[in-house]
Amino acid sequence: MKPFHFQKFTLQQCSTVFRVGTDGVLLGALCEVEKAKNVLEVGTGSGLISLMIAQRNSQTEILALDINSDAVKLAGENFTNSPYSLRLKTEQMDFKNFEPTEKFDLIVSNPPYFEENQSAKDVTARQQTELSFRNLIIKSAELLADNGLFSVIIPFIEGNSFENMCGENGLFLSRKIRILGRKNAVPKRWILEFGFSSKTIQEVEFTIEESPRKYSAEYLELTKEFHLFKN
Repeated sequence: MKPFHFQKFTLQQCSTVFRVGTDGVLLGALCEVEKAKNVLEVGTGSGLISLMIAQRNSQTEILALDINSDAVKLAGENFTNSPYSLRLKTEQMDFKNFEPTEKFDLIVSNPPYFEENQSAKDVTARQQTELSFRNLIIKSAELLADNGLFSVIIPFIEGNSFENMCGENGLFLSRKIRILGRKNAVPKRWILEFGFSSKTIQEVEFTIEESPRKYSAEYLELTKEFHLFKN
């Protein structure tokens, strides 16, 4: 498969690991990283989100987990070949069984979001065969530092259920970004951020495309330090 080139790093890709996609780019660019020194990514795939966080905050150290050995190998190669290699580590691990010695300032994930089905495409990355939302939330609440943030991108339709499960585990919603694929379209995703303190919820809307194949001004601004846009 062809590599995906960003301004400051390149992502090699392979057929057994979920490819670079808009969801990962959005989460990597929009999650709150300013105060995060110790970051955990759950389900790293090619390593995209971890690399974007490393670029955005030069003080972060990031551990990227994946249950897929091909993903761990691929992300490790992408990390090694990046300018941020000294601050990035990969580990093959079932997140449900992960028992680190320290807690994390930021836990970030673009999790599997389809219920288990008969499709053979990207089963582990896309279907909840290995990690359900509930498993992700319970373990993240266990591993999150007192002032830490838990940040995810999920389908819009799953938003209320996900928020309720987080509330059951002591996590309060602090920010929600409603993602529209195109101007005036039905929302397609939520980016949600949670912590242990109850705060006024910041809610905003973000549009990816102004019209078919024409990125919105806010998407171009958000990704101007990452994408190699053609003039």
